[in-house]
Amino acid sequence: MQETESIWFNGKLVGWQDAKIHVLTHTLHYGGGAWEGIRFYKTDKGPAIFRLSDHVARLFYSAGVLKMPVPYSKEEITQAIIDVVRVNKLEEGYIRPIAFYGYTNMGVNPRGNPIQLAIACWPWGTYLKHKIVNIKTSKYIRIHPGSTVIDAKLSGHYLNGILASLELEGTSYDEALFLDSHGKISEGAGENFFFVKNNILSTPPRGTMLPGITRNTATQIADYLKIEFTEKELNLEEAYQVDEAFFTGTAAEITPIRSIDDHLIGQGEEGVITAKIKKTFLDIVHGRNTDFIKFLTFI
Repeated sequence: MQETESIWFNGKLVGWQDAKIHVLTHTLHYGGGAWEGIRFYKTDKGPAIFRLSDHVARLFYSAGVLKMPVPYSKEEITQAIIDVVRVNKLEEGYIRPIAFYGYTNMGVNPRGNPIQLAIACWPWGTYLKHKIVNIKTSKYIRIHPGSTVIDAKLSGHYLNGILASLELEGTSYDEALFLDSHGKISEGAGENFFFVKNNILSTPPRGTMLPGITRNTATQIADYLKIEFTEKELNLEEAYQVDEAFFTGTAAEITPIRSIDDHLIGQGEEGVITAKIKKTFLDIVHGRNTDFIKFLTFI
C-alpha cells in the first residue's frame, strides 16, 4: 500500500504515521466496526468521488446496527471525506472511512468505549489480479443471515472472506465464491455475483449477502441499456452452465469471470452483456456519461 500524506482521525487531519490506536481497542479484538470502501476517479473536471452520499448513508446505517452513536453528522463526514481526497492531491484512488469502538473497557459488550472514526485514502488500481478471473467455490458458507444483520458492512463479517481467501493460497484461483446455507450462490469473498443466461442478466436476491452499491449501479445500468434483468436464485450446477458471469464491487468494479471450479463460463472470455455494463460503468465513473452525473462528487 502506498502511503499518502494525511488521514482524518477523530475530527482532524494527522500524518499517515500518526493515526494510532491503543492495542486494547475494542474493535480490534471483537470486530465491532463499520466501514466503507469508496473509489474516486480521474475525470476532465478533476477527481470525482463515486456515490459518496450512498456510502456515507450506509456507514451510518451499519454503525447504527452496532448501536454506535457516530459523534459527527453525515454532512461532517461527507466533508471530511472530500477534505481527505483534496489534501492528499491524488487524481484517483480508494477511500476507507471506518467507525469503531476504542479503548476503555474490555468484554464483548462495547458500551462504555469511545467511538472513534478515521478516514484514509490511497492509490489503488485493480483489486483482483487479472482482468478476467478464475474462481473457486469455498468450503465455507456465507454467514447465515439469522446470525447477524447481513446488509450492514461490519468489520467482523469479513472473517468469512478472510478464511475463503486464505483457502486459495497456493492455487491458480483468483477469488472465492460463497454458497449460502441452502446451497445457492450468495457472493464472492468481497464482491457481488452476476450472471447472464439467454441474454437475461441476473443476480442472487437480497438476504444472504451485502447488497453492494456497485451491485445497485449495475442494475441501474442494465435498465439504462434496456437489458432484461431479474433477481434469481442459482445453484452451483446451474452456475456452471451460464453464458456469462461477473463480479461487482467498489474494489473489484466490474470484473468478468472466466471459470467457476474449472468449468469454463461461455467461451471463457468477457461476454457481450458484461462488456456493455463494464464500459458504461467506466464511462460513468470517469464523468464521460452525463446521464449519471448525479453519482459523482467533484473535488
